[in-house]
Amino acid sequence: MHYVYLLRLGNGKIYTGSTPDLKRRLSEHQNGKSVSTKDFQPIKLQWYCAFPTRLQARQFEAYLKSGSGQAFRNKHLK
Repeated sequence: MHYVYLLRLGNGKIYTGSTPDLKRRLSEHQNGKSVSTKDFQPIKLQWYCAFPTRLQARQFEAYLKSGSGQAFRNKHLK
């Protein structure tokens, strides 16, 4: 399985990512091992979804990062 996830950062913003190992990746974010989120502690997992393939997960991640995807996220996933 591959996962798309949303993190609530310490500054209130949302980080969107994807990974095949959600527990490991969340631990990396929370322990400051991810360059993109290390300065925004604390970090909380807000939402995640599993996909059967990496391609599907990456496509949905890209959608959530688009303008219409952000509007969808703000309306349905927060």
